Amino acid sequence: MIDFQNGSVFKLKQTDTQSVMPLVEPLLIDGEQVISAYKSVRDCVIFTDKRVIAVNVQGMTGKKRDYSSLPYAKLSAYSVETAGVGDIDSELELWYSGLGKVRFEFAGKSNILQIGQMIARYQM
Repeated sequence: MIDFQNGSVFKLKQTDTQSVMPLVEPLLIDGEQVISAYKSVRDCVIFTDKRVIAVNVQGMTGKKRDYSSLPYAKLSAYSVETAGVGDIDSELELWYSGLGKVRFEFAGKSNILQIGQMIARYQM
């Protein structure tokens, strides 16, 4: 599992959902829809209508991957922080019982409020 306790795990920029489908398609259950995807240099985070899937690409070749599935149904609380004038990054923090806080940083003009709204919609 990804070590989410080490502060920022990813600095993410939005990417086309089709570009990450080969990574996560085998993990998706029947009817699960990919809503949005964010990518760093090698790692990515995919938001579906059921969960967040964090993919940590490891090793020199990138063939070794660690997948962490964070279901909205098990989410205790979440927080979004919008970008400011001096700080152009936004943040998403998710709290899970037994796991603790999971934090993602989004670079640039990510619509963090839309992500928060989506989590609220699918968490119910």
